[in-house]
Amino acid sequence: MELDPLLLSRLQFAFVVSFHAIFPVFTIGLASYIALLHGLFYKTENPAWDRLALFWTKVFAVVFGMGVVSGIVMSFQFGTNWSNFAYATSNFLGPVLSYEVVTAFFLEAAFLGVLLFGRNKVPEGVHLFAAIMVAVGTFISSFWILSANSWMQTPAGFELIDGRFHITSWMEALFNPSFWYRFVHMGMASFLTGGFVVAGVSAWFLLRKRDVEANKKALSMCLWLLLILAPAQAVVGDFHGLNTLEHQPMKVAAMEGNWETQTNVPLLLFAIPDQDAQANRFEIGIPNLASLILTHRADGEVPGLNAAPAEEQPPVMIVFWAFRVMVGLGLLMIAVALTGLFLRRKGRVYENPLFLKTLTFMIISPFLAVLGGWVVTESGRAPWLVYGVMTHAEGLTPSLTGGMALFTLIGYIAVYSVVFLTGIYYLTRVVRNGMKETQTEVEGEVGRPKRPFSAAHTPFDDDLEGANA
Repeated sequence: MELDPLLLSRLQFAFVVSFHAIFPVFTIGLASYIALLHGLFYKTENPAWDRLALFWTKVFAVVFGMGVVSGIVMSFQFGTNWSNFAYATSNFLGPVLSYEVVTAFFLEAAFLGVLLFGRNKVPEGVHLFAAIMVAVGTFISSFWILSANSWMQTPAGFELIDGRFHITSWMEALFNPSFWYRFVHMGMASFLTGGFVVAGVSAWFLLRKRDVEANKKALSMCLWLLLILAPAQAVVGDFHGLNTLEHQPMKVAAMEGNWETQTNVPLLLFAIPDQDAQANRFEIGIPNLASLILTHRADGEVPGLNAAPAEEQPPVMIVFWAFRVMVGLGLLMIAVALTGLFLRRKGRVYENPLFLKTLTFMIISPFLAVLGGWVVTESGRAPWLVYGVMTHAEGLTPSLTGGMALFTLIGYIAVYSVVFLTGIYYLTRVVRNGMKETQTEVEGEVGRPKRPFSAAHTPFDDDLEGANA
């Protein structure tokens, strides 16, 4: 049996990207949360905020390290497995990836050192500034990476000369037609991921009556965040879908399992797409709803997959079900957030064991939703590397053999398994150890400059006082 280097290279890159993606999507949201905690402590001098900041900074450090280790090899694969693609797109991707390192990674790394090792060694204002800079760095990094990915989805601002992309407008290339939709969608996904993880861990502590005051504060903050962002993400996703319909209609057709261009298209809740037969073998749907969602008219026309040749159609089964995993988990997040509001009004949000256990199980949900979304995004683009211009086959390294691709794929799986298991082990230890007293609590003031603020409490303290009453 001959090994296919194209298939194995695609599987390898998919594995590496999927493994890596779960870490940045968490650290982006968590970095902003840590900066907020430092700001609240700086303003109120409440040691609960300091304990929370110290605890979540430890978690951030482990996850950030896992993200760095897992992300380094992605750029290497451009040269080893996709050299034709790397050569053709070097005028754009080369500078963009370099800018990400220079403007974001160096910023994060430098100030992360101050954040991790500067506690009680630098003035609190400097420590707060370091936390803010780390959070800013994560967003700068996501800007460059998502700009590059969006350009591959909706290329703009270039001309093709002798098989190479030459940039004619950097503004059009960087801020390509799908960039802002993707950037906002991923930014909100990052905050949702951080919010559900913090809420789930806080609920786990509350079930065990550990550091109740601090974890009530953390849970209250997260539930307000999720109540706003979970429904808002559905709205942003709708706008993103409309943009995708305009620029990548075959991706939307695969998401909907729609084979014929037609009006009054139902929203399929369940189907078994058969790509060979160019039809669904079995389906259950809600009449007209897909047309209403995608065109905002019940009789709106939705493109069908058969508008493109079979070789230019994405893998429908994968895209169809990955999209439903993402949407289903999103609806579950909204339901959990609304349940939290209901229990808060009843004064039982911190004491309801079933709700707290649900939150702990929901920790994994945003990661699965993000992976589902990435599968839709990347598999839905197939067979294109640069949509409508360069296919996967055209971007593959000519000298690559199936044996080489299989060997490196197995190697990545083995190494990443060690990284993942080691990271989970240390994260588990950090969580089980819980929050410790900070030096400020043990020794009082430690010689830092006096804070200019002396507010007694925040709105989150009001939530806590109301719940206790």
